[in-house]
Amino acid sequence: MKSITIQDIKLHTIALPFVEPLKTSFGNDPVKATVLVEIITAEGVSGWGEITVEVAPGYAAETPVTSEHIAKNFLMPKLVGKTFNHPQEAQALMKKVRGHHHTKFGLETGIWDALAKVNEMRLVDLFSSYLPEGNTTKGYASVGVSIGIQKTIEDTVKVIQKRYDQGYRRIKLKIQPGWDVEFARGIRAALPDIVMMLDANSAYTLKDAEHLKQLDAFNLLMIEQPLADDDIYEHSKLQPMLKTPICLDESIKSPSDLKLAIELGALRILNLKPVRVGGYVDSLEIYKICVENKLPLWIGGMMETGVGRAANVAFASLPGVTLPSDISATDRYYNPDVTEPPFVLGKNSTIAVPEAAGIGVDVQPDRLASGKQLWSEVNPYVD
Repeated sequence: MKSITIQDIKLHTIALPFVEPLKTSFGNDPVKATVLVEIITAEGVSGWGEITVEVAPGYAAETPVTSEHIAKNFLMPKLVGKTFNHPQEAQALMKKVRGHHHTKFGLETGIWDALAKVNEMRLVDLFSSYLPEGNTTKGYASVGVSIGIQKTIEDTVKVIQKRYDQGYRRIKLKIQPGWDVEFARGIRAALPDIVMMLDANSAYTLKDAEHLKQLDAFNLLMIEQPLADDDIYEHSKLQPMLKTPICLDESIKSPSDLKLAIELGALRILNLKPVRVGGYVDSLEIYKICVENKLPLWIGGMMETGVGRAANVAFASLPGVTLPSDISATDRYYNPDVTEPPFVLGKNSTIAVPEAAGIGVDVQPDRLASGKQLWSEVNPYVD
């Protein structure tokens, strides 16, 4: 493996307008704000990563402003000028800064991309080189689609039918207190055969267990993160009360968290967001734990641009990812995206892994500039 030496790192904070907003129990942002990381190397390649954050600290504590601060003042100085043979070396340096997983993820991903490019490899093949034999890409990621909270059940059914007609075969619906049991009943009555899961985004407590048990009647693939975002223990109490599998998301921020959750019986499915655990180094460890424990696994999304989407498509194409992932086609969220070529939904609700080296997509300079301009206009932190 050829190494890389980092000459410089640039951060590009941008905003992209959504094709249509996604409303969740967290809120309803009109644009996607994100920080793109450009790793400039002495070898003549640039690696790209994405610090996937939200304008407000809803899903996670980090925002574009906090990410820029931590990256520029604490993480980037540890990386610039260093030579790396593998991404674990970068992870070890960044571990001296506690937390800030999303920011670390963006920087680490840029290094993964640069290493793959300098070695003329696809990112997914570089991932596979760190896994046991047999964990090579399928060439595609099986995907589903997430649908935000609509005004009525009827409106939701129309959106589901639209996505189904586009080719998506797994539907995720957002719920919150007051928009759950009767909502699921109405959807299942209208669409009895769809593969459906519900995402609670930590909107409930263990006191709601009897209420949540009613969801068992609707043949759900799973209910995702019903309880607190930092909880494992109470999920272990809730799961035996439900026939429906609990899928943990926010609660699992490290391989150790996953081992604990498995030991306590707190989940039957895992949503792995590589950004949530700080990068693909720990994501690969979590992947191996899931394979060893035969734990169903899928890759979650945070409405990434093409930079983050490309890396997640690569990871989601690995054979241990056994359930459809939240990685929709580009036109589900952006038109245009900041990268080319776009990701297109293929047969059997799949998205193909790019064939080019690294993440396999190229950042378009004009769109990058437009995204920076839009962020300067909508940035709520500037008077």
